[in-house]
Amino acid sequence: MPLFDLPVTELREYTPAVEEPGDFSAFWADTLSETRAHKLEATFEPVDTGLELVEVYDVTFAGWAGDPVRGWFLVPAGRPGPLPCVVQYQGYGGGRGLPHQWLYWASAGYAHLFMDTRGQGSGWSVGHTPDPAGSAPAHPGFMTRGIEDPHTYYYRRVFADAVRAVEAARSHPLVDPARLAVTGGSQGGGITLAVAGLVPDVAAAMPDVPFLCHFQRAIEITSQDPYPEIARYLTVHRDKVAPVRRTLSYFDGVSFSRRATAPTLFSVGLMDQICPPSTVYAAYNAYAGTDKSIVEYPFNDHEGGGPFHEREQLAWLRARM
Repeated sequence: MPLFDLPVTELREYTPAVEEPGDFSAFWADTLSETRAHKLEATFEPVDTGLELVEVYDVTFAGWAGDPVRGWFLVPAGRPGPLPCVVQYQGYGGGRGLPHQWLYWASAGYAHLFMDTRGQGSGWSVGHTPDPAGSAPAHPGFMTRGIEDPHTYYYRRVFADAVRAVEAARSHPLVDPARLAVTGGSQGGGITLAVAGLVPDVAAAMPDVPFLCHFQRAIEITSQDPYPEIARYLTVHRDKVAPVRRTLSYFDGVSFSRRATAPTLFSVGLMDQICPPSTVYAAYNAYAGTDKSIVEYPFNDHEGGGPFHEREQLAWLRARM
């Protein structure tokens, strides 16, 4: 795993001119308005998991187009509210998995909502949320589904679901709505940035080795999936470069970072060949909030800091929540 991206001194100052469509804010305001036209209808069904120190609930809420989105909600057993809450998003290809996989935040005294990602959950962690929306021809994976138009692009639905996950968590009587943080790794980190840019009153954001940032550079410099799904699509659809670039400009984590003001803790692996460090720093350096920090893991690939970074997150969040 060699260092293949910019020198770290340049990364720390890297502020590329990532283009943003003039109607970016209007597009997302309309998207969320369409989503909220459907009642949230969040339900929390108790699940007997055999865990004695954590209470588990099977969550369902209405996401994009009113589609049912699943999740797990975990709270410390018997602890009265209101509790600070962490809403977490999953990495690429994974689903919500099983409840006992997500004990960390509840064990630390937080309410914890873990969102399933629509259509995913058959790569390495089981999921339970279908994606009813169809797509024009696409490369295998999720990166090119509906990619020729921002209105049909897959991540429009995912980002809308993610905002609704925050609203679902806040609807639970044990959750303190004012003390809600969002987090996730890789794809989950990119979703975290989108939510931080779209929900102005989240209390904190912790994007871990975030994906979905500075698309243009990522597509050009990394050969590690998932970004190359887009490049392979364009090797076939040679006449679609301009519309694809236009679509991606509505979903770039750099643009969401420009609108995000919550305290934030990023992480980056300087040998990360899936989410190149320059793409992470492009989002971090654009982040509008002043209470921001990033932890570098010089010899790590996409695993980033792993359990070491979880420890960092816990200490950082405790100081703010």
